[in-house]
Amino acid sequence: MTRSDSRPIAVIGGGAWGTALANAAAAAGHPVTLWLRDAEAANRLERSRENARYLPGVPLHAGIRATAEAEALAGAGAVLLVTPAQTMRGVLGRLGPHFAAGAPVVLCAKGIERGSDAFMSAVAAEVLRAGTPVAVLSGPSFAADVARNLPTAVTLAASDGTLAADLARTLSGPTLRLYHTDDVRGVEVGGAGKNVLAIASGIVAGRGLGESARAALIARAFAELMRFARAYGGRPETLMGLSGLGDLVLTASSPQSRNFAFGQRLGEGASPEAAAGGKLAEGAFTAAALVALARARAVEMPVAEAVAAIVSGEASVEGVIARLLARPLKGEAE
Repeated sequence: MTRSDSRPIAVIGGGAWGTALANAAAAAGHPVTLWLRDAEAANRLERSRENARYLPGVPLHAGIRATAEAEALAGAGAVLLVTPAQTMRGVLGRLGPHFAAGAPVVLCAKGIERGSDAFMSAVAAEVLRAGTPVAVLSGPSFAADVARNLPTAVTLAASDGTLAADLARTLSGPTLRLYHTDDVRGVEVGGAGKNVLAIASGIVAGRGLGESARAALIARAFAELMRFARAYGGRPETLMGLSGLGDLVLTASSPQSRNFAFGQRLGEGASPEAAAGGKLAEGAFTAAALVALARARAVEMPVAEAVAAIVSGEASVEGVIARLLARPLKGEAE
């Protein structure tokens, strides 16, 4: 693909992020098919030209067609998969056979699959037909900002660096800027890990422990993320960029983040079920898998372990805070 390429783009997932990315792709000059699993919702979106449930007040770009027909995906030159991490395997299994042969699939979910402890790229490699190019999109981005054409920069990774660069050029638009890398694992670690660590930041805020404590927590959480990435083949410079540090700072600092808001409610005393409030906080599902992978390679991640313990109900917020504060003093680089 080249920057002048205007071949069709398919976006799978009609939530806030899927709709925002569809708008961005259309603004970049591509005809876009936005696939929703519910036919009634797709028809309503097509008629109203507004995703009133997830992005009220944001008009759907004229270049987007909303549909629930899997056959409509066959003509896409690239497919953006914008569904929760825990549903990705099933969605790809259902829709993957309809993708055009050779069309790149860009994974936009940030998480680790429960049960298999697999990163999203590994899940896609298992499910998609052999040879399907796979890329990962991640970085500091709120759907509402992208949908309202506010300046946003993210990272696109593919093991084939040429593909990553071409996709980044193709999907970049007037206000959405994509940087590229071949460090798929580093980008995946940043996206999945920051969701878990943002919950911890929210807990500190909800508990009223102060901004000094939250700043320290974010810094130590980032050190954990760096150790984990190194153990799994990610490059430090990737974690220092948009998909690592940038995404952690955004997600761990704003109630707009579902993970931060979930943690904040936990810190205020809500149970994990009540804190979720019926909304998806991807970090709550990823926490146990992240900890399991860390332990498998002897990576010390006390903040992530604390989140996993609270989310699972194995420990209280008070107990975890006391345990973290009682940890032995050590050099900052350790």
